[in-house]
Amino acid sequence: MTAALWIGLAGMLGALLRFGIDAWLAVGGRFAAGRPGHFPLATLLVNAVGSFVIGLAGGLSLNAQISAEWHAVIATGLAGGLTTFSSFTVATVALWQQGRRTAAIGNIALNVGVGLTLAWLGLVLAG
Repeated sequence: MTAALWIGLAGMLGALLRFGIDAWLAVGGRFAAGRPGHFPLATLLVNAVGSFVIGLAGGLSLNAQISAEWHAVIATGLAGGLTTFSSFTVATVALWQQGRRTAAIGNIALNVGVGLTLAWLGLVLAG
């Protein structure tokens, strides 16, 4: 029960961080969703940071530097609350439907490429 509580609290923290990053990037309207020329930069940023955090937690857990419970709190809770695959997919489809094919493909390439690179970096740094 205690682990579930910590995972829930970490998830809430991750979700609030995502909300804050999204709101911060929307200030001034340039990166606000629905604006002409909008690119889902906030989603890319939270997914990149979350990939690094999960990689780091995974590496620390594999090297027995943190317990399985703390790995779950960090990876499942914090990074799980921070990252958003569903927003990434909806934003990509929306870009495609708007005829912004290059932006849609770029969004896929950036999210996958940056996410994989930062997850790898987290694993390496923890090793």
